Amino acid sequence: MASNWENFLKNLGEWRGSFTKISPDGEILDSTPSILNLEADDNHQAVIFRLRRFDASGYDSPPIQDYQQEYRSLGKENIFFATGAFSKGTLQLAPFTEFGAEYGFVDNDRRSRLVQLYDKQGNFISLTLIREFRTSTDAYERPQLTVEQLIGNWQGKAYTSYSDLRPSTVCSTSLEIQYLGNGYLEQKLSFSSQVITSTAKIEGNKIIFEKEGTTRQILLLPDGNSSNVPLQLQLRKPFFVEAGWLVKENERQRLIRNYSEKGEWISSTHVIESKI
Repeated sequence: MASNWENFLKNLGEWRGSFTKISPDGEILDSTPSILNLEADDNHQAVIFRLRRFDASGYDSPPIQDYQQEYRSLGKENIFFATGAFSKGTLQLAPFTEFGAEYGFVDNDRRSRLVQLYDKQGNFISLTLIREFRTSTDAYERPQLTVEQLIGNWQGKAYTSYSDLRPSTVCSTSLEIQYLGNGYLEQKLSFSSQVITSTAKIEGNKIIFEKEGTTRQILLLPDGNSSNVPLQLQLRKPFFVEAGWLVKENERQRLIRNYSEKGEWISSTHVIESKI
């Protein structure tokens, strides 16, 4: 099995894209062009990270941000999977502190990243969607994700890495999504001998789950992306946050960060599933 560092190296290259700020309701607020370089150094023992962001006029103007950093190791919160996909974020949910998570998917000459942010009161406040294309390729953007694309039977594998460094695990997954009529969906998720069934209401580009006083929202986003979060984080309750990307019409990937009732990050999971 490849190491976390070797999986990180699958992100090497020059990536042109954009940082798009999105409201909690899915409204596109603003977007800025970007160029990200990830270059191996010192016989792949180091990676030079350089991010340039530009104003709306594009790449011909001087960058409004030019940030560079060298990596020789990765923090424990940064988990990279076999495809190069990764997730990182807050290690511990605590009172009166901000909370955030970042996810990245890699598919040949495409990368898609998503950042979810909460304020100090635990309210979900913003998303940043980062769509990236390897320079000098014909990689293209996918359309906005739709409910119709999600409906069906998805079978896949879930790869989980743990914060306590116990061995990673792999299990089979099944996700059945069906339309019930009158603007409602039913979702049945099966993994590790568990079956979780839930019902959700469709509201435009949002899918809303209400259960035991918790409201969970899936936002359907540009480029086949989705964000799945509780709208309010609650202390002393376990929770998860998730991002998804429809890589192809019949292939979807999801990244999930799981937290315990103590607010501790306990694991990260990468799901690769196909519609059958």
